[in-house]
Amino acid sequence: MSDRNERITLTIDGVEISGESGMTLIEAADAAGIYIPRLCHHPDLPPTGHCRVCTVTVNGGNGAACTRPVADGMVVENDTERLNTLRRNLIEMTFVEGNHYCPECEVSGDCELQAVAYRLGMTAPHYPALNPEREIDGSHPDVFIDRNRCILCGRCVRASALIDGKSIFGYKYRGIHKAVAVVVTDRLGETEIEATDKAVSVCPTQCLRVKRRGFRTPLGSRRFDREPIGIPERE
Repeated sequence: MSDRNERITLTIDGVEISGESGMTLIEAADAAGIYIPRLCHHPDLPPTGHCRVCTVTVNGGNGAACTRPVADGMVVENDTERLNTLRRNLIEMTFVEGNHYCPECEVSGDCELQAVAYRLGMTAPHYPALNPEREIDGSHPDVFIDRNRCILCGRCVRASALIDGKSIFGYKYRGIHKAVAVVVTDRLGETEIEATDKAVSVCPTQCLRVKRRGFRTPLGSRRFDREPIGIPERE
């Protein structure tokens, strides 16, 4: 295995950057101040490549930046119209496969899905909405699950198992009916989850969220109301 401290050089959209062997492409880009859109990726969790929003072109072939190791001399395309169109399509499909009502949502301005959509220039989906019936679980005194907002990123599954040490979440069903499940009991109120668990804080859409905090920060002053998601691109 390569030494993590071995310095390498690669190019993203014509900009030469340096990184270390053992880094993923998304890590090297973040360190260099170059934003690659993403949804399932979180810096505190191992990458899985679920969402494919971070897809880039590397030496002529497409791949997920969150799982792709960097290599010396790598040539990467990221901020191109072709890739951003593909990303917008993925984001649009994510919206219509769930029930995301941004204008009336208490998470508006603090939702990564909404913020990535705005960053990519998507303000309304063109695909027909599926309007699925999604389960809601308010059985826990402090934590609430609204699966209407779930995008199946898997962050809660990884965080619960690897950081919280509780393995509370998994998946059930397949295809369009796939959903995050509360394993063993199927009810959040019968688990050991706490409001301070990492699984709760890493949810990009706050499908998992702490009760009684919905409008603690007023609309218009939340993090993505103040500035777009992601690291500003180099000029």
